[in-house]
Amino acid sequence: MRHGVMTVAKPDAAKRPGRKRRGTGDANWAGYLFISPWLLGFFLLTLWPIAQSFYLSFTEYSLLDQPKWIGTDNFAKIFGNDPLFAKSLGVTFMFVLVSVPLKLLFSLLVAMALNQSLRGMDIYRTAIYFPSLIGGSIAVAALWRNMFGLDGYVNQVLAWFGIQGVGWISNPDTALGTLILLNTWQFGSTMVIFLAGLKQIPQELYESAAVDGARPLRKFLHITLPMLSPVMFFNLVLGIIGSFQMFTSAFIITKGGPINSTYMYALFLYEKAFKHYQMGYASALAWILLVIVAALTAINFFVSRYWVFYESDGGKVK
Repeated sequence: MRHGVMTVAKPDAAKRPGRKRRGTGDANWAGYLFISPWLLGFFLLTLWPIAQSFYLSFTEYSLLDQPKWIGTDNFAKIFGNDPLFAKSLGVTFMFVLVSVPLKLLFSLLVAMALNQSLRGMDIYRTAIYFPSLIGGSIAVAALWRNMFGLDGYVNQVLAWFGIQGVGWISNPDTALGTLILLNTWQFGSTMVIFLAGLKQIPQELYESAAVDGARPLRKFLHITLPMLSPVMFFNLVLGIIGSFQMFTSAFIITKGGPINSTYMYALFLYEKAFKHYQMGYASALAWILLVIVAALTAINFFVSRYWVFYESDGGKVK
């Protein structure tokens, strides 16, 4: 009895007759059952091939015979006696260094243009993004090859102005530029991410800056870029990873030529695996590519603390 009020103790729920206490084990097994298709796909289609590739990188394997363990001979040959490795890696680095910044800049400019409040802007956004749905396809690569051929559409347009065109994809000085231009043109996904980031910037910041007399350039440098830096960093990392894996354009448009001026690393890896049937050698090349991309990504994350700003941290990321 408490303060004149009689209280009756309730029986323990676990001791009530006719009721069984359900453990957490049943709920856990139900969860595993629901995600089992993903788990099977991850272990059988992702983790197991990765482990197999790592093993094959230390073997001599041609698909027709059993793998033969040779230790680090593949890596020694790659770094010491394969001029195509250095050539393909140099071409790929040049492609990444030029195409990624151009794509980021062009995507940002288009996103800022599409961020205006104008009538019919949704239609413009859809029309500009639509080509990106087929941007990486074989059909677009074939169309690009026809456009920049000796008798292609680009030279026909130049002829209207009395300019003598060149074989853009058959000239070693311009062939890589056509692939860079194609990669820049495939800006749709990057542009959409930039546009989403622009939508998240509070308009009060621009209004306050306008009251203080800030001009558009000052607003862009001191508001837009800092607030958009996390999105820019995200697009930068994805752009570097995607550019190192660029294969379709080089394979369809130039086939690595002329004079290996567009001989991308992914094309080199593909030819070693499926043209020369050197699967062990190709696996070693794949792991070298993984290390290069992982190292560049780690460097980007380290450097990002000096230029990427987050609102939650009140400034620079730590």
